[in-house]
Amino acid sequence: MTATRREFVKQSAAGAFTLATMGLAKKTLASVSQKELNVAVIGCGGRWRSVSDIWSKQEGVRIRYLCDVDTNALDEAAGKLNIDKFGLVGDMRRVFDDKSIDAVYIATPDHWHAPAAILAMEAGKHVYVEKPTGHNVREGRLLVDTTKRTNKVVQHGTQVRSTPTIIQGVKLLRDGIIGDVLMAKVWNVQMRNNIGHQKPTNPPKQLNYDMWVGPASMVPYQGNCHGQWHYWYNFGTGDMGNDGVHDIDYGRWGLGVEGHPRKVAAYGGKYFFDDDQEFPDTQQVTFEYAPQPGGKPRLLVYEQRLWSTNYPASYNCDSGVEFYGTKGQMFLSRRGKIQVFGPSNKRVVIDVPQMPQDTELHVANFLSCVRSGETPNASAEIGHLSSALCHLGNISTRLGRSLEFDGKNEQFVNDEDANKMLKREYREHFATPKDV
Repeated sequence: MTATRREFVKQSAAGAFTLATMGLAKKTLASVSQKELNVAVIGCGGRWRSVSDIWSKQEGVRIRYLCDVDTNALDEAAGKLNIDKFGLVGDMRRVFDDKSIDAVYIATPDHWHAPAAILAMEAGKHVYVEKPTGHNVREGRLLVDTTKRTNKVVQHGTQVRSTPTIIQGVKLLRDGIIGDVLMAKVWNVQMRNNIGHQKPTNPPKQLNYDMWVGPASMVPYQGNCHGQWHYWYNFGTGDMGNDGVHDIDYGRWGLGVEGHPRKVAAYGGKYFFDDDQEFPDTQQVTFEYAPQPGGKPRLLVYEQRLWSTNYPASYNCDSGVEFYGTKGQMFLSRRGKIQVFGPSNKRVVIDVPQMPQDTELHVANFLSCVRSGETPNASAEIGHLSSALCHLGNISTRLGRSLEFDGKNEQFVNDEDANKMLKREYREHFATPKDV
């Protein structure tokens, strides 16, 4: 069954696919209060450009501030919205100091995610933060702790948690459609661009590069670093944390595991690109989860190839997850695809809306929870557990060895080099997290 988002909402109202049974917050598409919410946007780059229409058309929402350290990006974003000059700022502290702001949307580079979110919560704001939750495992934990301490709503930008196809697919897995799910294989296959080789130079006049670097260690400005920050250790988390995190998130969700894995083993590196990227273009990462009460160990496998358009032929899908159970197999993708097979690959007919990942439903869920105080679909804890897999996988790949992880204390066992990579060095800065 295929369905557009509008058809899905109509069906939901009729009871065909109730949001409650799918695990969405009970009032996702209905305001709990008519109080207007004042929202600030921090980071007006590519991600904001792709979602600005969604945020600006939300009922009962007024975007009061746009914040960016690049005046060109700021001016372009302002041109699409009716915001006076007072609301265009280059320093996020202006936003945090304004007590009328209810919530912030954070779409900065990864190294700013947790520091900005923590400052926002401490200033009394609710937060929608893009993935991953932080630049490293320690930042993710600090974000979760701050959420609990301030009692603020945090929505992580893994919108699969609000997407009907994924929600229904996971529900089928929970109901035992393929038996006991013991393994999930996640893939992220696409053709990325070569970013070339460049040398440090002076930053452009419109960019406050010092503020862009923020609390991270200072490195000289370089065009393909600022423009392609995902692939630099100092600012990004590689494509595993950039795009793979979406599929890892519902792979972990469908596998039905709680907490962190006990072991991680990874191989990979730069097998294809000859450029300045620091993260791998090729990765194979395996996570082993300890048995839960009455259960068995489980495996989550992540495969990444950033130089290919050859996807698994049977699905022709660049990203997805295969779940393997004791009574069958499920293929699920955030591209809006799902297939179920019983023993001996016999096709199982299912009735599920086939819709790609839906940011609009995710934003609506966040705003509803801000008004109601309910827990959003992708809470800080959920975001942290999925983001941490990206960090652990990158660490194992970078070190070239298997690692044992103590999930309770969020430390590697007997590996000092690996433990150093669970956090980062900061320079003296107003946004440096207090407990690092």
